[in-house]
Amino acid sequence: MTGSIQITEGALASLIGLTAHEVPGVVGMAPANLKEGISRVLGRANAREGVVVTREGGDYSADLYIVMAYGVSIPTVAQNIKERVEHLVRTQAGIELKGTRIHAVGVQRA
Repeated sequence: MTGSIQITEGALASLIGLTAHEVPGVVGMAPANLKEGISRVLGRANAREGVVVTREGGDYSADLYIVMAYGVSIPTVAQNIKERVEHLVRTQAGIELKGTRIHAVGVQRA
């Protein structure tokens, strides 16, 4: 018997968000859109906040909206996030991200 495994964009976004939080220099994630912003105000933040996964055909890409720690090298932290996320998604979900874009939307004291 053969079957298939499907990973939803939401599950993938949660995996990516949790991974990004583990990178030194990341303070948190910023709401990616108005709906997320309202959820945060209402106290309903979740692991996929600040992550937008899109799929075109069989290709996935991810946009991460990150708040960085004050004093870190933003390009270095962004590169570390990109590398970790792409590696984790490839090894744990079996998906190759065609695009990973890091948006540094804020700086905050950790």
